Amino acid sequence: MNLFESFQQGFQLHKNKVALRVPEQERLVSFGELDGLSARMAHQLVGLGVEPGDRVAVQVDKSVEALALYLAVLRAGAIYLPLNTAYMPEELAYFVSNAEPRVVVTKQAQRGIFAGIQQDSGVVFSCVTLESDRSGSLMQELGRYSDQFETVARSGDDIAAILYTSGTTGRPKGAMISHDNLASNARTLSDIWGWKGNDVLLHALPIFHVHGLFVACNISFMNATEMVFLSKFDAQHALSELPSCTVMMGVPTFYTRLLGESDFTSELCVNMRLFISGSAPLLEETFEAFEARTGHRILERYGMTETGMNTSNPLRGARLPGTVGFPLPGTDVRVMSESGELLSAGEVGSLQVKGPNVFQGYWRMPEKTAADFTEDGYFITGDLGKIDAEGYVAIVGREKDLIISGGYNIYPKEVELVLNEIPGVVETAVFAYKHADFGEGVAVAVVAEQGQAPSEEQIVSYCRDRLAAYKVPRRIIYLAELPRNTMGKVQKNLLRDEYGQ
Repeated sequence: MNLFESFQQGFQLHKNKVALRVPEQERLVSFGELDGLSARMAHQLVGLGVEPGDRVAVQVDKSVEALALYLAVLRAGAIYLPLNTAYMPEELAYFVSNAEPRVVVTKQAQRGIFAGIQQDSGVVFSCVTLESDRSGSLMQELGRYSDQFETVARSGDDIAAILYTSGTTGRPKGAMISHDNLASNARTLSDIWGWKGNDVLLHALPIFHVHGLFVACNISFMNATEMVFLSKFDAQHALSELPSCTVMMGVPTFYTRLLGESDFTSELCVNMRLFISGSAPLLEETFEAFEARTGHRILERYGMTETGMNTSNPLRGARLPGTVGFPLPGTDVRVMSESGELLSAGEVGSLQVKGPNVFQGYWRMPEKTAADFTEDGYFITGDLGKIDAEGYVAIVGREKDLIISGGYNIYPKEVELVLNEIPGVVETAVFAYKHADFGEGVAVAVVAEQGQAPSEEQIVSYCRDRLAAYKVPRRIIYLAELPRNTMGKVQKNLLRDEYGQ
C-alpha cells in the first residue's frame, strides 16, 4: 500500500493528540491538523500537474509545513526528492537534470537559482516557495483546498522517495526507495526499540536525511506519537526539552555537545528511556562518558541511504561500544572476502545486506545498480565489517574511503574533482581526519606546481563557492608527491595514518 495509508490509520484514530510540539514557535499541531494540512498540499500538487510517479524536489528549511509536504507527496502518489539545504547551484543543477522533477519547492532566496537551472537544463517544472514562518507561494492558496484527499493507490514496490548519495566517480546516485522499504523499516524499528504510545521523541535532526525523516519521523507517524520538533540541534535548547521526552535520536556530535554542558545531569534524563545514535561512528570514549554522566548506555545502530537501518544494538541486552549490534529481524547481513567467500566470525571483509529494507536500485543507472548487487541479491554496502561469534556487527572501515562528518556522507572523489580545477593544483587526495565534534573531518593533500601553490584561504574559498559547507576541506597539507603503491594507486591509508589524528 501507499506508505501514507500506514500513517493515516493512526492519524484518524488520534485526531486530537499532539503530533508536533514546536517550542521555538510555542506551537502545538495535532494529528488531525497535520492530516488536513497534508491533504490541502496534496490537492495543490495535483493542481500543479503532479501525477503518480512524478518527482517533487524539496529544498527548504525544517518546519511543520515542510514535514506536511512530505506527507502530501506520498498522498499524491508522487516521489519525494529531499535536497540538503547546503547544496550549491552546481550540485542542484545536476539533481534537477537527472531527476527531472515536475515541481520544485524552495525558499524565495533560491528561486532565482532554480530559474537559471531550468533555463540551462531545459527541464520544465513549476517552482513554488515555502518558508519556515509559514509564508511562501505554496501556502497562499492552501485555504481554497479541501482538507480531505483520497490517497493515491501505490504498490509496495512503487518508489516513494529518491535520495541522492555521492559516488566514488563524483556523480551522485539517486537511491530509489519504495513504499515497502520505508514501511517495513519503520515497523521493524518500532518493534525492536519497544516504541510505546506515550513516547515523546526529541527531534533535532534535519529532515532531508534518512535518519531524521525516514527513521525518526516515520516511526513517530507509524505509532501516532508526539515529537518535540526543533529546527536544529542546540545543546542548551535540547537540555530544556529533555525532561519532557522519552526518546532521543542523534548523531554522535549531539552527544559530545551535551557532555560539554556542565548542567547536563542524570536528573534531566529521569524520563528518558532511550538514547539512539547513528549516521556516524560513536567513539567508545563518548559511549563511556555518557553512561558515567547519565546512567544511560547509548544504543548505536547502522544504516545507510540505500537501505535504511540494517542493524541495531538490543533494547534489552548488552549494548557493546564499538559495535552496531545485530541484524534487524528479516534483514540478513554477511561478510565476504574479495574472492566472494563467506568469512568466519571475527574476520574482516565486505559487508553485504539483503532484506525488505534494501532499495530498488539507482535512478537511471542500471549499470551501477547491477554492479552494487551480487548475483544472489545482496547489496554491497562498500563498508568493511566483521561479525563476532555472538552475532554483533562492527564496522571497521570503508572500501570506498567514505568520510562521515557530523552524520553527512562525503565521497572524496567529488571533492577532488573541484579541488583539481584550482589553478596551480596538480593533483589532490582527500581523506578523513579524526574530529572531536563531527567524528571525522575533511582533509586534503595537495600537490601543486612549483611556485604556484594556492593558499589555504584560496582553496577554501574556491570550494565554498562550489560545494556544500560540510564538504569543504578543513585541513590542508602540501606534499611534493602523493604516496602510491606499485600499481600507482594513491595510498590514502598512509595519509590517514600520518595526518589523520
